[in-house]
Amino acid sequence: MGLNVACILTYGGQPIGRAVGPALEAREALSALIDLKLSPKTLVEKSVGVAGVLLEMTGKAINGAQYAREILESGKALEKFKEIIEAQGGNPDIKPEDIPVGEITHTISSQTEGSVSRILNDRMIKIARAAGAPKDKGAGIVLHKKMGKYVKVGEPLFTIYAEKDWKLDRAIEAATREPPFVVSGIILERFPVTKYI
Repeated sequence: MGLNVACILTYGGQPIGRAVGPALEAREALSALIDLKLSPKTLVEKSVGVAGVLLEMTGKAINGAQYAREILESGKALEKFKEIIEAQGGNPDIKPEDIPVGEITHTISSQTEGSVSRILNDRMIKIARAAGAPKDKGAGIVLHKKMGKYVKVGEPLFTIYAEKDWKLDRAIEAATREPPFVVSGIILERFPVTKYI
């Protein structure tokens, strides 16, 4: 059909940023546009990577990712975003904290000391949906730890946001039934000794 098409494979072993859910993700994206230091590096890398491919496909840049990063760091991306908001009748001066999120929250803490060895995305999605996302715009999850990070017993792993009590209860139940975080210590398993050497 004469279309210029590219396929991009990205890492999917854990959420790219720290937020899951419409309003929480919007807050995180706006924070990244305002100040890169406020954003997870993985979110920025994926954003400039995907934008970079588009910039190369349209002939705007030879090194698209570098060009996209320059646009982001210069503040031009934020200015364009504000123009888009204004064109759609929104407030172009909105700040991340102005975006309403679910006021009912519950934080899940680690029961084990060790490193976060896995985050199960399918379980994260179930928990976010149980909390009401994406229909309830303020519902979702914010991750406090990512893979490879060390945690102590009682340290927060993630917080669930909901707009209704019963949906928060449902999400907590889902998180308890199928925990999305795997925290491993240095000793992964102990085997019984049958014979001394």
